[in-house]
Amino acid sequence: MTKRLVYLVDDDNAVRRAVSFMLRTADYEVATFKSGNEFVKEADSLSPGCVLLDVRMPGMDGLEVQRVISPRNNVLPVVIMTGHGDIAMAVEAMKAGAVDFLEKPFEKAMLVSALEQGWLRLEKSDRMRLRSSEAAAQLEVLSPRERDVLNGMVEGLPNKAIAHDLGISPRTVEIHRANVMSKLGVKSLSEALRLAFAANDKFETN
Repeated sequence: MTKRLVYLVDDDNAVRRAVSFMLRTADYEVATFKSGNEFVKEADSLSPGCVLLDVRMPGMDGLEVQRVISPRNNVLPVVIMTGHGDIAMAVEAMKAGAVDFLEKPFEKAMLVSALEQGWLRLEKSDRMRLRSSEAAAQLEVLSPRERDVLNGMVEGLPNKAIAHDLGISPRTVEIHRANVMSKLGVKSLSEALRLAFAANDKFETN
């Protein structure tokens, strides 16, 4: 990842100004949002980056925002900002997948440290997406019927069950399995399954 984007969501103008300055002096790129509602409207179109999210805001609070964007948690990791008395909400946010929480007022070093945890999560997610794309590309060599057979293997079905589901003979399933192993260049069932699992949804939707 080349750009380090931070999405700062806080209804307090003074906090947005102060934290934005702190972030920019630490070489982050910052986009600010005045409310949870405003951020949620744009969340689906945003590039990967860390979300610095105030927990207590009018309209949608931080927990509600987090619930809405949770399907994008791997590309929008959340660091919660909390005021005095909001610790219970911050802990709830952590249980829901937030990377960390910061008690206001916080030092620049604490902010950077929390965001670094978010970047680690993003980089891990990037590696997983790359591995998934590479695995999906490898599976492109399979015919539709070979993919069907591999899908049965992923589900742990024996040859007879795969044959029944596909309306073919067990012997034909064995031939397709052998072709799958040969085309993928793998020597064991576990290797073939690791490729299929790595491809995740890309395998299922091809």
